[in-house]
Amino acid sequence: MFADRVTHARTDAHETALEALEAGIEAALPETVLERAVSVEGDTVGIDGTEYDRSAYDRLVVLGGGKAAGGVARALEDVLEVDDGVVVTTDGVTCDRVDVLEGDHPTPSERNVAGTERVLECARDADETTLLLAVVTGGASALWAAPADGLTLADLQVTTETLLESGASIDEVNAVRKHCSAIKGGGFARVASPATVATLAISDVVGDDPSVIGSGPTVADPSTFADAIGVLEAYDLREQVPDGVLERLEAGAVGALEETPGRGDPAVDRTDWHLLANGRTAIEAAREVARGRGYETAVLSSRVRGEAREAGRFHAAIAEEILEAGDPVSPPAVVLSGGEVTVTVRGEGAGGPNQELALAAALEFAEGGTDAVLASVDTDGIDGPTDACGAIVDGDLEDAERAGRALADNDVYGALGNEGVILETGYTGTNVNDLRVIVLEG
Repeated sequence: MFADRVTHARTDAHETALEALEAGIEAALPETVLERAVSVEGDTVGIDGTEYDRSAYDRLVVLGGGKAAGGVARALEDVLEVDDGVVVTTDGVTCDRVDVLEGDHPTPSERNVAGTERVLECARDADETTLLLAVVTGGASALWAAPADGLTLADLQVTTETLLESGASIDEVNAVRKHCSAIKGGGFARVASPATVATLAISDVVGDDPSVIGSGPTVADPSTFADAIGVLEAYDLREQVPDGVLERLEAGAVGALEETPGRGDPAVDRTDWHLLANGRTAIEAAREVARGRGYETAVLSSRVRGEAREAGRFHAAIAEEILEAGDPVSPPAVVLSGGEVTVTVRGEGAGGPNQELALAAALEFAEGGTDAVLASVDTDGIDGPTDACGAIVDGDLEDAERAGRALADNDVYGALGNEGVILETGYTGTNVNDLRVIVLEG
């Protein structure tokens, strides 16, 4: 899975970290989670405990968006009689009956818009005789791009990039995106009504809120136009987003535009939602590997969030506590965490949240003489606008001074590359957000 794996696995601790990461990612792959969640017995289709009578529907259609959407569609074709469908994804798979259209992430592109229009056309064609499986996975917020009336793709592109560089949390980012879209925030459910809609979700957000995963295209939206404006104000972005976006949000806030569908709206109240995998799925699989290799284990949290560099320092502090005091677990130990850390861009360099976290931890290890290995990756295989998924580090830095400057300038990709600790997988076919492993031999 990892490029140059032999080089990276230079000690038992490094090997343990890599093996745990691989197990975590593999546990969240579509074919793995679909085997657990979907079953067929006669005319009965079971999805995560809910039964659907296939004979009651003329058509079974798969419509999806996200980095794992193609893999889910292919896995569904293996077990169900799918009639047709369309998914917009980055995972490069092929299907027999579902059209797989490639899009771009994290900034939406013309092909994202074209693909999303195909999805919406299929949703409009659905009726009460259609069982529509809506596949929503991490990355759907960008890959399903449908500018709201009066907005352009360029408006969405600038707004997306501005929000992602601001340090805003994913629920804050999506509150704005939902109110600039014709598909997000329950918009898909409105278009697809009166079809029976069952959402199959793979979560890449902390807390697994259905309204945040993929910007909640099939569920009720608790956020409002006023909330979206509040996000822009909280991060001082009013002057940075396009005029059309600000004008739309302000018009909606005073009631001049229809709100996204909230709880009680018939379109969203009649849809089902099924969570197939999340960050905990990956953590538990990684934990089993560590136990099998003879380590005591502890899960720090599956919900780590905030600034990546601060999270890196915190993880280093946990490692120090374990080695010195045996809390919360005695070495040899493996500590795991997940979640979604963010980066407030201040410099001009290249990198990503997992890379920043790893470099910050490595600097702490080096300064304190801490004997630990930390690996941090984005499970989709792409960390920030780079070809890295993350990094595997210890306290043995070739050039700590350079690394410190790079961290200050958001230029961690180059510094980690110089150290030879960049991890690469390419797109993995899933996305359950960050996965981290700390290995302490004691």
